Amino acid sequence: MKKEDLKIVFMGTPEFAVATLRALVENDYNVVAVVTQPDKPVGRHGSVLQASAVKQYALEQGLPVLQPEKMKDPEFVAALKSYGANLQVVVAFRMLPEIVWDMPEYGTFNVHAALLPQYRGAAPINWAVINGETRTGVTTFFLDKDIDTGRVIMQLPFDIADDYNVENVYDGLMNLGADICLRTLERIVASDGHPESIPQDEMTAQEGELHVAPKIFKETCRISWEQPQKRIYDFVRGLSPVPGAWTMFRSPDGKETVLKLFRTEKTDRRCSERPGTVVVDRKEMYVATTDGLLRVCELQLAGKKRMAAQDFLNGMKDAADYSVE
Repeated sequence: MKKEDLKIVFMGTPEFAVATLRALVENDYNVVAVVTQPDKPVGRHGSVLQASAVKQYALEQGLPVLQPEKMKDPEFVAALKSYGANLQVVVAFRMLPEIVWDMPEYGTFNVHAALLPQYRGAAPINWAVINGETRTGVTTFFLDKDIDTGRVIMQLPFDIADDYNVENVYDGLMNLGADICLRTLERIVASDGHPESIPQDEMTAQEGELHVAPKIFKETCRISWEQPQKRIYDFVRGLSPVPGAWTMFRSPDGKETVLKLFRTEKTDRRCSERPGTVVVDRKEMYVATTDGLLRVCELQLAGKKRMAAQDFLNGMKDAADYSVE
């Protein structure tokens, strides 16, 4: 098979997926159509529709765009079939029904931001950092009936430094995802559309405990201070900058305000205060955990802008009288 023999439909929505679509276009792969989410209402009254990052790039490149509300819609399925694609590539999209993923001759492969079978689910980058992992990566695998369980084609690792937050890992995996997609396509071409792949069941036996990556909700992001500082440190960076880990900031008279933390630092300072106690020392802000003081570096009080903790303390002289929970 030659590279030109592939007719590819690309499916994706956020900026993370644009890097891979751009790599396909710039490497002269024949992308016959792009599927992305419908435009979303934005603005104060939701009166303005905003196209996804993938749609914006696709239109710039003159690529046909499909935006189905429902993936099983007969009109969408017929339109998709009309492009005659023999391969589909999925990056950061939605769950596909069998009538869609099984349509092309050479199947549909997904670029997943984790080393499967670890971190199956919607938020693999967040959960890898939250759990203090030192390594993650990207995986290409063929879609099947269950979520993130298909046969693995390739994997590429990525090291997570101790000071990385989600944004750092996201950027690294975004570029690595484009790289692994191109390498996977090379294997597909070299194998006449049938590259070697490994069942995840064979990999699971070597993994031990499997971690999952469920969708992140607001309540997921609330900090529990009854933990060691390393766990809280990882939790904060695993949700920074978006959606942001939060806690309730309680005044001496019991009034509460949401406080988001974006950056913290571990310390070797021990304390006898109960977890959640705010400690101010030499214009630095700390919070007590179960095994010491965690330094707060960047934060945002509800209704205020994100700022350095020192600036926050300059404007709130009685911060040491507050607590968090």
